[in-house]
Amino acid sequence: MKVLIHSRNFEITPALREYANTKLERATSHFSDAISEADVHLSVARNPRVSQQTAEVTVFANGTVIRAQERSENLYASIDLVAGKLARQLRRWKERHTDHHHSHGHSASLTPGVDDFSGEKTVYGSLVDGKEARLPDPGVRRKYFAMPPMSIDDARHQLDVIDHDFYLFRDSDSGELQVIYRRNHGGYGVIQARN
Repeated sequence: MKVLIHSRNFEITPALREYANTKLERATSHFSDAISEADVHLSVARNPRVSQQTAEVTVFANGTVIRAQERSENLYASIDLVAGKLARQLRRWKERHTDHHHSHGHSASLTPGVDDFSGEKTVYGSLVDGKEARLPDPGVRRKYFAMPPMSIDDARHQLDVIDHDFYLFRDSDSGELQVIYRRNHGGYGVIQARN
């Protein structure tokens, strides 16, 4: 498994890098055949009054993105918490994946890693000549995802796996975009456009 570790607002020490690698390997050891790559983001709050240190892990497992994030006052504790959360999410994903989606003897295709694409096209010249650096509007971050049609149950499962408050999906029955979210008092809600 390829592990990429990034830091924000601090310099990663070799001891911290080794600790994160060890915890991540333990959390994913039972799923190593399905996981091709893990992306780890460690960050420390800039404000010294806010002692918030965050560990976020995104794992690519057989075409599924599994994400976990934890915050605490200590970065090592955040890594411990996120490794435990990731292990639980991987266990849930594996149980659902083996029980519902494949008959005996079949498996999903593997997610290609970065190495599979390197060297396909060579870029000649500069990619930035004649271009001016511009920041996007404040507070706006764009993400693009493939949205294969899925049922509400599959969308609910994806919501549980990615560790967000909501999940945007394309409904397999209507083909329309819908949002599933966790309700404050328990359960789930779905937002859809009225015709």
